[in-house]
Amino acid sequence: MMIVRIEIGDESDLDEWAPLRAELWPDGTATEHREELTDMLSGPQLFAGFLARGARGELIGFAEAALRIDYVNGCDTSPVAFLEGLYVAEDSRRLGIARGLVSAVEQWARQRGCAELASDALLENSASHAVHAALDFEETERVVYFRKVLDDPHSLS
Repeated sequence: MMIVRIEIGDESDLDEWAPLRAELWPDGTATEHREELTDMLSGPQLFAGFLARGARGELIGFAEAALRIDYVNGCDTSPVAFLEGLYVAEDSRRLGIARGLVSAVEQWARQRGCAELASDALLENSASHAVHAALDFEETERVVYFRKVLDDPHSLS
């Protein structure tokens, strides 16, 4: 059995946390993720990051959550805690680490008066859908967003 410690992340964790985020969201560099984390950590009442550390203290996973006051699809209450990201390093998966991270998020959410925890995943991300189901999330709806680019209003004169 792997010994895991779950802790709240802070600025001292950014050098380890940002590269792990880049594994989950590879469209951003570790530097960009570090900047984003710095911004998010400046509003600690609205955001929390939970880090999972292995027996040697190495960072092996994280969960990030935010309080959302606007409408959250599929939810009936406000505010809603939203699981913004969940990641466990590949060699540490299927050991209950994601469940422990989500449990920490649930406790954080309850302390802030939330009755619901929500999350999302891309439509084609079946692996994420399976993890959510294993963590007792229920699917509420599927949505496809659309947009239409309008002419630049300044060019109409």
